[in-house]
Amino acid sequence: MSNGDGDHERFAHYVQKDKIMASALDGTPVVALCGKVWVPGRDPKKYPVCPMCKEIYESMGAGGDKDKDKGGKDKK
Repeated sequence: MSNGDGDHERFAHYVQKDKIMASALDGTPVVALCGKVWVPGRDPKKYPVCPMCKEIYESMGAGGDKDKDKGGKDKK
């Protein structure tokens, strides 16, 4: 069993979509639900979903944080 972050490399992780878009545009790192921080650069469809991310996502319930940005300032 691994004690390092190597296991994170074996999985696709859950990240907010807007963070993925920002990372693709400017190369900023993203933070997965499980806490992994990295700059995405590979096809997540080629990897199984991170069990920790999946568990956290499912515990958030249906809708997750869909209402998070309501009422916030929108720059257009």
